[in-house]
Amino acid sequence: MNVTDMEDEVSSFPTNIEIAKSVVPLPMAEVAEKLGLGVEDLDLYGSDKAKVHLEAIEKGNGDRGRLVLVSAMTPTPAGEGKTTTTIGLTQGLGRLGKSVSCAIREPSLGPIFGIKGGAAGGGYSQVIPMEDINLHFTGDMHAITCANNLLSAALDNHLHQDNPLKLDPRTVSFRRVMDMNDRSLRDIIIGLGGRTQGVPREEGFDITAASEIMAILALSTDMNDLKERLKRIFIGLTYDREQVVAEEIGVTGAMAMLLKDAIKPNLVQTLEGNPAFVHCGPFANIAHGCNSILATRMAIAFSDWAITEAGFGFDLGAEKFFDIKCRYGKLCPSLVVLVATCRALKLHGGMKKSQLTEASTEAVTRGLPNMEKHLENIRKFGLPAVVCVNRFAGDTDTELEAVLDRCRELGVPAAVGDGFAEGGRGMEELASLVVENASDRCGSFKPLYDWNWSVEDKIAKVAKEIYGAEYIDYTPLARKDLSTITRLGYDKLPVCIAKTQKSLSDNPALLGRPKDFVVTVREIEIAAGAGFLVPITGNIMRMPGLPREPAANHMDVDESGNVTGLF
Repeated sequence: MNVTDMEDEVSSFPTNIEIAKSVVPLPMAEVAEKLGLGVEDLDLYGSDKAKVHLEAIEKGNGDRGRLVLVSAMTPTPAGEGKTTTTIGLTQGLGRLGKSVSCAIREPSLGPIFGIKGGAAGGGYSQVIPMEDINLHFTGDMHAITCANNLLSAALDNHLHQDNPLKLDPRTVSFRRVMDMNDRSLRDIIIGLGGRTQGVPREEGFDITAASEIMAILALSTDMNDLKERLKRIFIGLTYDREQVVAEEIGVTGAMAMLLKDAIKPNLVQTLEGNPAFVHCGPFANIAHGCNSILATRMAIAFSDWAITEAGFGFDLGAEKFFDIKCRYGKLCPSLVVLVATCRALKLHGGMKKSQLTEASTEAVTRGLPNMEKHLENIRKFGLPAVVCVNRFAGDTDTELEAVLDRCRELGVPAAVGDGFAEGGRGMEELASLVVENASDRCGSFKPLYDWNWSVEDKIAKVAKEIYGAEYIDYTPLARKDLSTITRLGYDKLPVCIAKTQKSLSDNPALLGRPKDFVVTVREIEIAAGAGFLVPITGNIMRMPGLPREPAANHMDVDESGNVTGLF
């Protein structure tokens, strides 16, 4: 089949939502039964989604399953299909007769209506009900947004009511959030309109997926841990330069109340009826990029194989998965599946975004060093790797074979993934490689750095070892932040570096495998509740903007409630 034929075939390929609607989902009782759970362990949200009670994990074996992480090479702006691969691999393992479940992140409305679209997989490798999961789902995003903004409202009320803590408004670092891309809210002034309208100060909005509350929920191990983390949120400094934390504002109990249902992992299913936990959705370029510890623990406890993902490329989500989530959650991964695509390789091989549908084995070959760097990084954590070459329409056999040939030369098992077009059937070869190559649980995994190192050493270790930087530069503001962090005793926290996802460096224009570059740390935020520091590099933004033509322009719903344009 030539490229033109493939493009004609894809033009008639059913949409994600058409495929999802063509499948009759299993009753949630049947999905739960595959995990050894009963309906008494669930809070049902209709017939096709549920929340799992936290105490239900006692029915499982916490050391049962082997944990497999799906990550990727440096992606194109549209993404390379990590979620599709995660779901497809889960379906593939199921077809091999394995006990398996997946644990993935909840989608954010910002990207859904922006440029990336939904995050429930694609084609015949989806979790369902995809339209619910991509929209309001079980209300977790709403609860996180409300809990965050309750604290913001309470602290501004504190300033208005004579400020007994003597909090310096100029030092407040905790920001409001909303789950939508809206660049106009990045930096604003609040409290205008006179004495009764509050205290004027600079403020701004982050997207909900980048909020500390999202990170806290994702990293909490139970309700008590959640409440303690909420109390520790760093708000700002007093006029005497002493810290103020959320517990002193007085609403952390109310925040926990808003999150009492959101902390429970959501249970749905793949198109082939495999159990799927979909819970929490921090971004990986501006947060830690992983689903919740609780959902991952449940997948491990109830299945022989637990498949999860981490956002964007290995340099972002996977590094944070290993150095932050695995440490807090006491998780021991067994293998990494690295997703590569011909279109991403062509981008890193010098082709323009507008040319990526054109065949070019030469550009694919030129882009391979980017994939190779990510494979090198996997070995730094002591883990085996398998490459999934995620097939897209228009990929030629010679392009795909060029990637597989290089993997053979490197001694890395690899398979073409056809999960989008064929579901689990198209992922059986990959699933077999995962089973053959996964290490024993807690076998060879090792974190990259010691949390007791200095902040500068931890940043340098990640930037030099994982990104490939030559030098790390600090602005005067970042140097001041380092001093404050050390004085307040936060220097032993891990680092969650905010960096562009478009490059291994902090400069999105440096594609391929850049060398001899400088990473510039502009400032360092304290996320004491989440339990990490956030060095902000380059020009990374915590509130994305919409593209010239947002995906929302093509969405609609008819009088019967049928959704179109959601992908």
